Amino acid sequence: MTAEDTTFIWSALGGDPALVRRIENVERSGVLEARLPVRELARACVGACALAGAELAARRAGLTDGPEVRVDDGAVATAFVSERHLLIDGRAPVNFAPLSRFWRTADGWVRTHANYPHHRSRLLTALGLPEDATVDAVAAHLAERSAVDVEDTVYAAGGLAVALRSAKEWAAHAQGAAVARRPLLGQERIADAPVRAFAPLAGDPLLPAAGVRVLDLTRVIAGPVATRTLALLGADVLRVDSPRLPELPDQHADTGFGKRSACLDLDRGSDRRAFEDLLAGADVVVTGYRPGALDRFGLTPEALAERRPGLVVAQLSAWGAYGPWAGRRGFDSLVQVATGIAETEGSAERPGALPAQALDHGTGYLLAAGVLRSLTEQTEEGGTRIVELALARTAAWLMNGTAPQPPPSHGSYDPDPWLAEADSGLGRLRYARSPVSFAGGPDDWARPSGAWGTDPACWS
Repeated sequence: MTAEDTTFIWSALGGDPALVRRIENVERSGVLEARLPVRELARACVGACALAGAELAARRAGLTDGPEVRVDDGAVATAFVSERHLLIDGRAPVNFAPLSRFWRTADGWVRTHANYPHHRSRLLTALGLPEDATVDAVAAHLAERSAVDVEDTVYAAGGLAVALRSAKEWAAHAQGAAVARRPLLGQERIADAPVRAFAPLAGDPLLPAAGVRVLDLTRVIAGPVATRTLALLGADVLRVDSPRLPELPDQHADTGFGKRSACLDLDRGSDRRAFEDLLAGADVVVTGYRPGALDRFGLTPEALAERRPGLVVAQLSAWGAYGPWAGRRGFDSLVQVATGIAETEGSAERPGALPAQALDHGTGYLLAAGVLRSLTEQTEEGGTRIVELALARTAAWLMNGTAPQPPPSHGSYDPDPWLAEADSGLGRLRYARSPVSFAGGPDDWARPSGAWGTDPACWS
């Protein structure tokens, strides 16, 4: 990615463009190879996040010159496929279930997502197939239906299926048009609040988010990537889930580094009171559910601003909180299919995929960057602030925001230098270290991932 592209991203975050000069990029060949500029997107998202961390560290430590930032393509590429590098006592996780895949339809292709048991059940129910339906049975059924018909039928049943579209078709779609009108990153001061006063930083490493309490209401990859990055940088991150929603243990093992995890049922009085106590002590709330899903619990940005002045609210969704698909669930793989990425990486006859779930990972680092920049701005201007991102908007930037650069002819890639091992309550973990790096900053998480939902629902 060119310096102009990096400056664009940093400016979208509200940062001083002059600070971009502090980023040193280490380019390597053979990383995240694709027709689209995935390598460039990944590098820029991580660079912006690291620069935001370095900026806040400098502010809190009273440094005249902020720490230099180093973005190594090898570290970035390894982290963007962290789920593939994870080993738990030598066992590799399964990242996609058998019914999460492309299917040929009567007029094209459709992709489904059925990694979670309830999504698998809803998919089969929508198609009128039994719970024990095989891949061959689903394939035979879908081969006789149109892709858009499958998309609509499965969505109506609460499942996940998206028809393959070209970039041109997505641009003409009402949701595609709505997404295109939005900025890459929405950042706004939504209410007044006093200037934030941080305790000065001291010690080694520099932890710019030390003392910041982050209430993590996210699932899957993008949101958890953002919050594990904030945990790396010193934040006390507590992820809270409903015990009614199943979690994939291996996925949580990959994204749970540095964090604690608790379960609360907000429809129960005692759990709701515990949650309100957490909210009263939070500095940042990060949400990753579909827009509107948490509104009944008083978790809209406006309600949060009234209840907790000075909060930073970071919101993530698949399709955006606007347009006709605002209320739809979505995942990286499905956004790739809808927006033309899958056709670009393959063809209309045989769709392809990005070399990583780059929309998830890239958006996660951008979300963490937005939180860090909001905290920095609060030291000058105060205010309750909101940061908004959507996978579909990141996809639009990947498709139209920049052009691929010629790959470097030097610096070969081997992931081993960016892999580490640690003992945990889950067993011996091999994992990808964070690519977010600046001079004097941390080089690993303070704690490994633990078992999902087993920590007390209180701040450290």
